Amino acid sequence: MKLSTKEIMNIIPHRQPFLLIDTIEELEPGKRGVGKKCVTYNEPFFGGHFPNEPVMPGVLIIEALAQVGAVVILSCEEFKGKTAYFGAINSAKFKKKVVPGDVLSLEVEMIRQKGPIGIGKATATVDGKLAVSAELTFAIG
Repeated sequence: MKLSTKEIMNIIPHRQPFLLIDTIEELEPGKRGVGKKCVTYNEPFFGGHFPNEPVMPGVLIIEALAQVGAVVILSCEEFKGKTAYFGAINSAKFKKKVVPGDVLSLEVEMIRQKGPIGIGKATATVDGKLAVSAELTFAIG
């Protein structure tokens, strides 16, 4: 299943400039999702991070991964119309700079869920190379 930006905005409450995913390329509700973020020089954060060497902040890559995870979990019938919040970020590793022109592939696979709490294994890659990995905990409210 693929989702456009408009369809993503029907699932999660994020809006520009804080909607950090462009499309969902693959979706298995409650199980797994792959999103895409086309990183452009026009991103508002590049004005200050860093002006002479623009690098996408790692925390925003984690947030983009969390947004994919939120789409995965909120696509389940039982959670439609709710909001996914961060419960925890564990084992985050930053392996590669993400710069203008990169296309981030953002994958989240749910590895555990009990009631309104879920844990996802998250990876962000550029051209097949790992940029960021983390374990993200979601709380549905």
